[in-house]
Amino acid sequence: MTEKKIITVFGATGSQGGGLVRAALSDPDEEFAVRAVTRRPDGDATQELKRLGVTDIVQADMDDPPSLAPAFEHVYGAFLVTPFWEHMSAAREKAQALALARAASHAGVQHAVWSTLEDTRACIPLDDDRMPTLQEHYKVPHFDAKAEADRYFTDEGVPTTFLRTTFYWENLFDFFPPQRGEDGTLRLNLPMGDHRLSGMAVADIGRTALAILKRGTDLIAATVSIAGEHLKVADMASALGEARGEPVLYRPLTPDAYRAQGHPGADEAGNMFQFFADCEEPYTRARDLTAARDLNPALQDFAAWLAEHRDEVREAWRT
Repeated sequence: MTEKKIITVFGATGSQGGGLVRAALSDPDEEFAVRAVTRRPDGDATQELKRLGVTDIVQADMDDPPSLAPAFEHVYGAFLVTPFWEHMSAAREKAQALALARAASHAGVQHAVWSTLEDTRACIPLDDDRMPTLQEHYKVPHFDAKAEADRYFTDEGVPTTFLRTTFYWENLFDFFPPQRGEDGTLRLNLPMGDHRLSGMAVADIGRTALAILKRGTDLIAATVSIAGEHLKVADMASALGEARGEPVLYRPLTPDAYRAQGHPGADEAGNMFQFFADCEEPYTRARDLTAARDLNPALQDFAAWLAEHRDEVREAWRT
């Protein structure tokens, strides 16, 4: 029996890395063995990994670069993702990415998949006053910092595929849920106007990452941009309402009104949605749905995702 190649998965207890863990474990080709990286080996999420069948679990913290070395020992490949929303600091995210790149380079990783995003300043420069500049140097920090960090992997000589993801629909359950108004009606309040939002099922990030790793060297140094569908938010709201059994209306806020809500991350998210809207054409064009589906034939559109999550949609947003 051929020995399986080991892939180290950062974010294994989260959405993106967790999707890759599940995809690799269910892969009929059984090509890869998973090494899951976690900061909390005794946490509930880690125990769930064990229940799924992951036996190789390593404790490491990308804020502590020396701790990363054991995570990369004797591995073939790696899936690398940084947790921006835990701290919302572009500088910290870049430091984490640099630590990952250096550790992967030192270990001689043969293929890394880096979960990244584009630089929004190519479309909306810093001196463009359509939206505020954040953290002194960025328009959408969690996009721009990842884009700046891309070069770390090239500079460190890590054979890397740059996987550009997008908004995932699971955000509708937590970060951007419909809100029930005083009249009892559910409304999806987003600053997208009549523009299309590129979205995807988060599980498809893991499935696509696995497909990239299975392609061997074909996609090293390539940028792969993915989405499951480009859909107007009004159409998303209508489909949510049908799945739920009660109307969900779309309330298009202005970006300024969204940012003015003042909750943590409101500026960041407001700028992100404004970027999606104002730069719709190049952003959606970069995410060719046919090419994405060629790589990952199981890629879900919004209707397929809703069908899979129908019970959750019916139980969500009670208050």
